[in-house]
Amino acid sequence: MKKVLYILTTTLFLTACQGQETNSTMGNADNTSFPVEKTEQEWKAQLSPEEYFVIRQKGTERPYTGEYNMHFDEGTYTCRGCDAPLFTSDSKFDSHCGWPSFDQGIAKGAILEKLDKTHGMLRTEIVCASCGGHLGHVFNDGPTATGLRYCVNSLSIDFKEEKEEKGE
Repeated sequence: MKKVLYILTTTLFLTACQGQETNSTMGNADNTSFPVEKTEQEWKAQLSPEEYFVIRQKGTERPYTGEYNMHFDEGTYTCRGCDAPLFTSDSKFDSHCGWPSFDQGIAKGAILEKLDKTHGMLRTEIVCASCGGHLGHVFNDGPTATGLRYCVNSLSIDFKEEKEEKGE
């Protein structure tokens, strides 16, 4: 019995430690086409290795390490892969989960949702509708009227301050 428990515990531990493995080894596994199309070589040249891992290989940054986790300036969050607007600062809130959280996208159609069955879970992955870049996941446990929590990797987004947007 101890041997069975040891094997089960070890297996669960190893599975948990592989949490940053990806559903696909590169890019867009379901071959959906997007307005912004680049080769993997072009993506690698544009993105840092960490950004590439998150955006193109569906990785996850460690919680509480992202530059936008506790960032609450006024402006717009854009896709780091293609600069498409994704979220506004008005929709951002502190969910205490370790990643930037939003209760809605900037506009209908800016973010696509996909079923994610990786790691023995059923989740809803969110991707940029312009380039297909992995952003994170959306959950139905948000504290606002939308009831949603878009849990986003800081490495997949950039921020444009409101004064920058107005051309000041």
